[in-house]
Amino acid sequence: MPRNRFFIPLLAASAALAAGRPAVALEELHPRHVTPEIRTAVRNGLGYLARTQNSDGSWRSTKDGGAYPISMASLAGMAFLANGNTQSRGSYADHVRAALGYVMRFGQDNGLITGPTQEQGRPMYGHGFSMMFMSCCYGTENNVRIRRQLRKTITAAIELTGQAQSPAGGWTYVPGAGDEGSVTITQIQALRAAPLAGFTVPEGTIRNAIRYLELCRAPEGGIRYSLSSGGNSRLAISAAAVATLYNAGDYDSEMADQCLKYVFDTFQSRKNQWSKGGGHDFYAHHYASQAFYQAGNKYWDPYYPAAAAQLVGMAQGDGSWRGGVGPVYGTSLALVVLQLPYKYLPIYQR
Repeated sequence: MPRNRFFIPLLAASAALAAGRPAVALEELHPRHVTPEIRTAVRNGLGYLARTQNSDGSWRSTKDGGAYPISMASLAGMAFLANGNTQSRGSYADHVRAALGYVMRFGQDNGLITGPTQEQGRPMYGHGFSMMFMSCCYGTENNVRIRRQLRKTITAAIELTGQAQSPAGGWTYVPGAGDEGSVTITQIQALRAAPLAGFTVPEGTIRNAIRYLELCRAPEGGIRYSLSSGGNSRLAISAAAVATLYNAGDYDSEMADQCLKYVFDTFQSRKNQWSKGGGHDFYAHHYASQAFYQAGNKYWDPYYPAAAAQLVGMAQGDGSWRGGVGPVYGTSLALVVLQLPYKYLPIYQR
């Protein structure tokens, strides 16, 4: 299991001081742009998620956790992982383990991962988020029995996603019912997380999904809602498309370049506003932050300090963020944005 990433810098600092040399730079302990205020907001946000988790590992007592239990458990789990926690290490190890156990219980015989209410009739969101969360947990699972069950559940989930892909290459809310951008994004990112954990994903599935995004390109450089919808680019989906193209290793495509330019220019035009237009603001920032971070400091440096300061100012007294869908959703997405510089999760790294 990987060692705590702060251990080596701290050891180096101690050795330097003993030898009379300058200690390692503070940036090695706290990444550039991460201020004390950001660290406090992160600590409070994680505390909120920990306090509101139910004994079964879910967040069903909140508005969004009740409506989308699999999605919220998976997103909250990702927020804990982004802080360096695993199922067996870290201050929130118990919470990660409980969330993972909750999600694993809902793997169906056909491979679909969905809750008893079918995620308000949109099970493919929860399926994608949970596949990503489980894949990120797989490598740090020490319990042989749980690891075996994880492998079975993830493998079946990958197969279900492949079977549910539309002829055009995308996915929609229900397996095999068509395609649209946001669900397609969720599946691509989940399929990218799985190979990072050692699972095999058919190359054709990813290739066809990227082709779907290409077919949804709008003249201004972004991505439309769906292949059949027409119309202009949707900012939130365009931001998600860039992040997932990078997740898929497609760093050099013309589509990625044009989509990144569209998203970045739109964000910069409203730099001092949290909302960039088009709605779904937390969703847009969640994915845009990943895209900007992976694209390099040219994009990250103008984005993160302003966005982080806005998030710090928007935090509620209980440590949460109200992100449209609900507090678990808003808090989980905000925490991923704020914790990207810590580089704990390969799926979000450069």
